[in-house]
This record gives sequence, C-alpha cells and structure tokens, in this order.
Amino acid sequence: MPNYEPTLVEILEGLRKEGYTEDFNIRFDSLICDNACLLPSQFEVDKVFRFEGNTNPSDEAILYAISSNSGDIKGVLVNSYGVYADQLTGELADKLK
Repeated sequence: MPNYEPTLVEILEGLRKEGYTEDFNIRFDSLICDNACLLPSQFEVDKVFRFEGNTNPSDEAILYAISSNSGDIKGVLVNSYGVYADQLTGELADKLK
C-alpha cells in the first residue's frame, strides 16, 4: 500500500482545530491579517509543511503555522515558492526559512 500524504486542505483543517485561525498575508516586511501586523521579531514559526506538485509547478506551496510572541494571535500563511513566491525582505525571508 502506498504512503498517504495529507493534502494542504487536510493540514489546514487540523491547524484550525489547534487554534491557528488567522490567515496571514505577506506585506514586504511583515505578516498581516485582519487583526494585526507582525514584524519578524514579533512572531514565531511553529510548524512548516511543504507541498510539491507532481506535474505542475504551480501546485508547489509552503504552509506555515505561526504564532505571535504574545501568544494572542495564531494563524497560517500559505506561500508558493519558486517563480511564484511573494516578494519579501531579507529579515522576513530568514524568519520563514
């Protein structure tokens, strides 16, 4: 029987149950969501999941589970990599490695 790898949607559902309810977006030097703007020094990357498309490079993505240092904000960031990756500062890129 082949190994089963969970999908992006399945991992997102699990993270939501763990309290990662915000959806972050990258804004050059920070992460933003409805309730906050977090600079790299204000958050931690708790978990990272990598998804690689078998045939289509546009299916490649990285899912980050992120929490603020204060612990009051938990959310996810889905970012493509390769040619479709978002532009961001070196400090933010280092944080998301």
